[in-house]
Amino acid sequence: MNNKNQHTIKKSVTVAGIGLHTGEEVIMTFHPAPPNYGFKFKRIDLPDQPIIEASADLVTETDRGTTLNKNGAKVSTIEHALAALVGMEVDNVLMELNKQETPIMDGSSKVFVEALSGIGIEEQDAAREYLNITENIVLKDPVRKTEITAVPSDEYEVTVMIDFESKVLGQQHASLHHISDFKKEVANSRTFCFLHELEMLYENNLIRGGDLNNAIVIVDKEVSEQEMLKLRKMFNKENVTVQKEGILNNLELHWINEPARHKLLDVVGDLALVGKPIKGKVIAERPGHASNVEFAKKIKHFFKHKRNMQDAPFYDPNLPAIIDINRINKMLPHRYPMLLIDKVISLDEKHVVAVKNVTFNEAFFQGHFPGNPVMPGVLQVEALAQTGGIFVLSRVPDPENYDTYFLKIDKVKFKRKVVPGDTLLLKMELINPVRRGICEMKASAYVGNHLVTEGELTAQVVKRNIA
Repeated sequence: MNNKNQHTIKKSVTVAGIGLHTGEEVIMTFHPAPPNYGFKFKRIDLPDQPIIEASADLVTETDRGTTLNKNGAKVSTIEHALAALVGMEVDNVLMELNKQETPIMDGSSKVFVEALSGIGIEEQDAAREYLNITENIVLKDPVRKTEITAVPSDEYEVTVMIDFESKVLGQQHASLHHISDFKKEVANSRTFCFLHELEMLYENNLIRGGDLNNAIVIVDKEVSEQEMLKLRKMFNKENVTVQKEGILNNLELHWINEPARHKLLDVVGDLALVGKPIKGKVIAERPGHASNVEFAKKIKHFFKHKRNMQDAPFYDPNLPAIIDINRINKMLPHRYPMLLIDKVISLDEKHVVAVKNVTFNEAFFQGHFPGNPVMPGVLQVEALAQTGGIFVLSRVPDPENYDTYFLKIDKVKFKRKVVPGDTLLLKMELINPVRRGICEMKASAYVGNHLVTEGELTAQVVKRNIA
């Protein structure tokens, strides 16, 4: 497989089974998806058939499985299907569900992997973008005694260590050194729980689809005959026994460390929620869904911050301005106190960067706010708009005869305060070609390497009616 390019599946494939916690029959269909689509779920049983992105930002529940929720539309127990996709090195797939919960199958990723393998994987004409771990990223949870670390590596590797302080389970570890080995070494590792947890889960309306064939039940204490009767009723089976190995009904393990391998499977599935394939080694001690998802969010935040720093304009105050304040005065109609850019330091066919030196002498600091001067967000947006105006007006021979007007301000976010003494770098990038005087631009304002404001601005260039 060419790991430089993205991949999807060759055709659609359907699997069906029971939801572990709901006990409902569910049909799940995997569909091919275009490049850069990622992993998404579609609830075809709900009005408007909403689509839910496989993103850590949408996780709302991590108790006994990972649940996504977008505007009230949920998909749950998603980790085994996502692990199968990552393990098969697939990048883009749409998963349709006719119920909330994915089918548990045998409690592993095996059936999903077999279904995907059966239809084949297809290379796409688009480069794969990795989240390349270049420095250590660490998550520590002293309450759960969990620690997860990502370190640089040329491949995606995962090592998991578990310790439930159980005389039966004991300490275990498992490692995946090459993601291509997932199918052979991890995919068939089934979920597990302790016998003493079953009654609590059942009473809380969970594991309604639980079966002795889709989970390893670990017994680490003596079980009374009364408890056995409860178990027989719970699983609707006449014969439920505990053998000396400490596994209910003496289920034969696929691996001596199958619980640790399943925890590794969960880590792979939950970390798929970062949205892109990882290139690095993940070491997880006592992981669980909650910590896995928190770590996925931490990785996303790390790369978003890193990307913002990379996107920040370079500013050398020693270099001369491309457009100075005198020429800005000729191009823009704005005057004190509404002229909010001091010079332009970069300009080409697709972008422009201007500078605003924020000083305490600004008129708006008198009232915004006394004793706590903060540059109003609306004026930051105005400064960005003026920067975009320079971009558009630089494309006409007589800019003094044109004005620019807002049509739309969208997706604006304010990340941090701008205060006196800051040098505001205002970056505007063309989203679509300018047509009929309509200009759509991505707006980003920085102080140093820190993104402070972002959004999308649309303006119209209008020629003045000169009498």
